[in-house]
Amino acid sequence: MSTATLASSSLQQRIPDAEWQARVRLAQAYHLAAKLRWTDHIYTHFSLRVPGDRPHFLINAFGQTFDEILPATLVKIDIDGNIIDDPTGLGINPAGFVIHSAIHRARPDAHAVMHTHTAAGIGVSAQQGGLLMISQHSTRFHQRVGYHDYEGIALDLDEQQRIVNDLGSLNALILRNHGLLTAGGSIEEAFYNLYYLERACQAQLAAQSGGAPLIILPDAVAEKAAQAFDNSIRNKKYQLHWDAYIRQLNRNAL
Repeated sequence: MSTATLASSSLQQRIPDAEWQARVRLAQAYHLAAKLRWTDHIYTHFSLRVPGDRPHFLINAFGQTFDEILPATLVKIDIDGNIIDDPTGLGINPAGFVIHSAIHRARPDAHAVMHTHTAAGIGVSAQQGGLLMISQHSTRFHQRVGYHDYEGIALDLDEQQRIVNDLGSLNALILRNHGLLTAGGSIEEAFYNLYYLERACQAQLAAQSGGAPLIILPDAVAEKAAQAFDNSIRNKKYQLHWDAYIRQLNRNAL
């Protein structure tokens, strides 16, 4: 039995089942991101609130690649940055704490937060016009995405309130010149939001690279599509999306 397997078994025996299941889902999200090439090696982060009354959340250990992350290697911290459990001893990315703790503190409904530095996400984040309503994927975020101006590497606690203000009650945020961020009431919902935001950014860059004039959807049309997406969220259709991805992950079909 490997050291990682032994550590995983030991941790699973001493924590509540609800927390262990949260760890499993978050680790799965990291592995999916690795397969989908949403990573920036060790430099981005996803977090998930630990079930229960205490304001704790799980985040990746700083230094592990996404495909290395296991339920037992996730770090548990509180919203003030105190480490509750760090099985690897690697600690966490300080920028990850600044961004994720701000949202978990301000938005009790945001159980999961996902942040990426993909080429497509950074590319759109650097455009003055931001996300354009040129694809069905982008309409998911019609008047439903915020923007946060770049202030340097997110190490300044003073930036937290500005991040929170720019996100507001939304579940998607484009960090200017930086990347993408989504939130949700579950890891499945946050992943669904990130999937659509990433695909919308990819489609935008592809369309722009052709050089032809772009067709911008009328607000009424974009809003009609957005409301259909809202309805799918209310009906938790993101669970179907997640379950299908997990089946692919389990059979190494990605």
